[in-house]
Amino acid sequence: MQTIDKERLAASGARAPKILLLYGSLRPRSFSRLVVEEAERLLREFGAETRIFNPSGLPLPDSEEADHPKVAELRELATWCDGMVWCSPERHGSMTGIMKAQIDWIPLSLGAVRPTQGKTLAVMQVCGGSQSFNVVNQLRVLGRWMRMLTIPNQSSVAKAFLEFDDNDRMKPSSYYNRIVDVMEELMKFTLLVQGREDYLVDRYSERVESAAELSKRVNQKEL
Repeated sequence: MQTIDKERLAASGARAPKILLLYGSLRPRSFSRLVVEEAERLLREFGAETRIFNPSGLPLPDSEEADHPKVAELRELATWCDGMVWCSPERHGSMTGIMKAQIDWIPLSLGAVRPTQGKTLAVMQVCGGSQSFNVVNQLRVLGRWMRMLTIPNQSSVAKAFLEFDDNDRMKPSSYYNRIVDVMEELMKFTLLVQGREDYLVDRYSERVESAAELSKRVNQKEL
C-alpha cells in the first residue's frame, strides 16, 4: 500500500485521526464485523487511531434512558472521533435494525453541540447474495442528516460468506481492493478536514441564533 502523504493534506499540528467503526450484526461470525476489522487494520496502517463499537447489549432506541452504559459508551465514542465507518448487512433490502439502532442513539445534538457535524464518514455493506447498493444509499442519507461529510467512495461485498478464509481474514479480491480504496480515501478526507471542521460547517442561520435558542429548538423532549 502507498503511504498517505500527510503533509499535502493535514493542517499544521494535526494529530492522528480518530476513527469509530460500527457494524450491523450480532451473529457470532458477523461478516459486517469482519469487514470492519479488515478496515480497522488498514486504518491503523495508514496512521489512524481506531475504536470498534460492539452493539451487543445496546437497547432499542427510547427503551432506556441515555445514561444506559452501552448508550453512554456509544455517545462518548461518537464525540471522541474525527470520522466514522458504518458497515451493515443488507436484510430485506435495507440496513439491519442493529445498524439503525446505533445511528438512532447518536443524537443530532448534545446541548447546543452537534456531535457528528463536520466528521467524515465511509459507508459499506455486505450482501448474502448478489451485489446491491441499497444499504450504502440509505447510510448516505443518514450521514447527510447527521451533517457528516460522507466520502464519495463506498464498498459493497457480494456473497460475503465466500470472501473470508478459515482464519476470518478477507481473501485477496477486487472487493478487498475496494475496501483499501475506501479506507485510504477516508483517511485523506479526514486529514483534509481535521482542524477546519468548525469553519467548513459554519452556517449563517446558526450564527444569528443564540446558543440558548438553538438548544431549545434541537432538544425537544417529545415528537
